[in-house]
Amino acid sequence: MKIVIQRVKSASVSIDGKIKEKINQGFLLLVGVEDADSNFDLDYAVRKIAQMRIFSDEADKMNLSVQDIQGEILSISQFTLYAETKKGNRPSFSAAGKPDFAKAMYEKFNDSLAQIVPVKAGVFGADMQVELINDGPVTIILDTKEARKNA
Repeated sequence: MKIVIQRVKSASVSIDGKIKEKINQGFLLLVGVEDADSNFDLDYAVRKIAQMRIFSDEADKMNLSVQDIQGEILSISQFTLYAETKKGNRPSFSAAGKPDFAKAMYEKFNDSLAQIVPVKAGVFGADMQVELINDGPVTIILDTKEARKNA
């Protein structure tokens, strides 16, 4: 899984011009799945995201997690994180997970994360418009492939 984690003051996702979901302070996640992903990747990502300390404490140090601040998560499926750009000018997305598998993993990821912190989500495969107020900005890329190699 590849996940872009953005610390936000607020974020929303709209479909067909209507806001589907919105959050206040927390994370906006752009979530990509590849066919090699497994429950290991899912569990690793959920644990890392729930415990990642990138919110400021009273000393202005990044010491607090999304749980600590009672934040929320807006999760958006994003197959384009697996774009291959080595050849030509049009990206290839063949490395992205097959739609049925990716949807199941994305939904399981959201369900698992929601057991720890409130999660709202976009619609898998939909044309979505995402708005956010990035806080910092703080943007982190989590790639579970590295953890899988070392497991």
